[in-house]
Amino acid sequence: MTPHQESPFKGKTGLRRLCNALGYSLDGLRAAYRHEDAFRQLSLLALILVPLALFVVPATPLARALLVASSLATLIIELFNSAIEAAVDHTSLERHPLAKRAKDMGSAAQLLGLINLALVWGLVLLG
Repeated sequence: MTPHQESPFKGKTGLRRLCNALGYSLDGLRAAYRHEDAFRQLSLLALILVPLALFVVPATPLARALLVASSLATLIIELFNSAIEAAVDHTSLERHPLAKRAKDMGSAAQLLGLINLALVWGLVLLG
């Protein structure tokens, strides 16, 4: 493929492209839930925290949005982290400093996401 050539997989447009994209996204969510313990754990946490944020915690609409967003952000970060790990492992299962760096950075992103989750919830609950 030349530098300016488009991928042959990008041939769909319009509504068909949107339908395909939705299918791929649902496949990704199913794969993450099926194969990633951390994603299942964070999904359970979100299933608890999101309804709490919406219906139980006394907060302004903006604070509720921040609570929900910080909960969903951990799932988003975990999807990226798991994707990085899968791509690195697909490339090679040998130990390599760049592979370790990529996986460690994905893990660090999730750590920051969880710190953010705790801080947002703590600040909202403490007023």
